[in-house]
Amino acid sequence: MSSVPEASLVGRLNSVQVRSAERALSVGTWLIVAGAMLYSVLTVTPLMAAHTPDEWDWTAPILPLVVDAAVVIVVRLDSVLARLGGHGGSWPVVLRWMTGAMTLALNVADSALRKDLVGVAVHAVAPLLLIVTAETGLAYRRAITAAVAALHAEERAEREARERAAAERVEAAERRERERREHEARLVREQREHEAQLAREQAEREERARREQREWEEARERREQAERERLAREREQERRERERREREEAEQRERERREREARERRERQERAERAERERAALLAAGPATEKLKEEQARARVRAAFDAGLPVRSAAELTGWSVGWVSARYQELREAHHPHLVAVGAAGEETG
Repeated sequence: MSSVPEASLVGRLNSVQVRSAERALSVGTWLIVAGAMLYSVLTVTPLMAAHTPDEWDWTAPILPLVVDAAVVIVVRLDSVLARLGGHGGSWPVVLRWMTGAMTLALNVADSALRKDLVGVAVHAVAPLLLIVTAETGLAYRRAITAAVAALHAEERAEREARERAAAERVEAAERRERERREHEARLVREQREHEAQLAREQAEREERARREQREWEEARERREQAERERLAREREQERRERERREREEAEQRERERREREARERRERQERAERAERERAALLAAGPATEKLKEEQARARVRAAFDAGLPVRSAAELTGWSVGWVSARYQELREAHHPHLVAVGAAGEETG
């Protein structure tokens, strides 16, 4: 993160230095060109005036000015082409060297004609300096142009890097935002799916509980129905058993009743026969000659009552008085027919 501002600062410093160097080169080059042009005009004009008709002396400065103008054109255009990174081909080189050679020849011609070697050397300084300065300036400008291009490329690369970094940051932010939204959407979707799953599970549990409740109720109803059927069968069986027992008991009671009645009939018959025998025996004894004992008398009174004998006959059989026998008859009648006695008593009271 800190390398980008640092590289940008270095680039700005290099750009300032390059502009300062280019300005120094331009100023120095033009100073040298101006000085060389002035020196060349001052040096060449006398030579041209010496070799020009007198009426044309005023044209003497034209040739050095033309040559120096060509030098200015070469220097200026070379600086522009170098700044633009272009190359004019071979003709600019020819023009540059030709103007340089012309300037050198014009400046040293007068001394050379006088065979003044020192003058040649002195007058060759400015042209040679101009020629070398032009070539050096061109090389410097090309180097500066390359450096400026490199700086521009570096700045462009830094700008593109910053733009890429910014784009990456924006893309990363958008990606994070997209991932955040996707994560939130996934969480919402998972929450909804979880809630739907819980709802389905709750519905399944409720359905299972209802089904189990229904099955339990059906099983309970079946058990209750089976229990009712079992109880009904048991009650039916108990009823049948009870009816059978009641029938058997009724039959038993009927049988016992018939047996009892038969036994009672036999016993009554036996008692009747025995009583009949006893009565016959008592009645067969005839009238008593003397008063019998009370127990014997009562037995004969009973036998006479049962036989329907009158009170007097019974009194003769017992030897007791008619009143006593009548009282015993009354007791026997009360014992056999109490309701008749009660009715008779009620009639007697009414009479």
